[in-house]
Amino acid sequence: MLTEAKAFSGFSVNDIHTAKKFYSQTLGLAVADVPEMDGLLKLELAGGNNVLLYEKPGHAPATYTVLNFPVEDVDKTVDELTRRGVQFEQYGGEIATDTKGVFRGGGPLIAWFTDPAGNILSVIEDK
Repeated sequence: MLTEAKAFSGFSVNDIHTAKKFYSQTLGLAVADVPEMDGLLKLELAGGNNVLLYEKPGHAPATYTVLNFPVEDVDKTVDELTRRGVQFEQYGGEIATDTKGVFRGGGPLIAWFTDPAGNILSVIEDK
């Protein structure tokens, strides 16, 4: 029944205009308004994937990673995003990150950051 459905994901933000600026200008993603769904944004990701963003009154940021960006070189990507004003999360314990915000404790290198609405995103090394 759903095997042919082109599924997509979505998540809420507290301010759609701030989100549009962050995702398009800071992250450099293609962002489009969705005219038939007033107030929604579509992130047009590589591979033809899309994610919808919608403004939600009383928005509460997700406590988990809502969007992962596979990249060839995490360190290079972290450096570039830091230059663009992105601040990477600092975690301790089992997922302790270094001073740049990169987890190097086994498995792929990964660094987490938040969008202006507080949702957690990551860049993850995919070689």
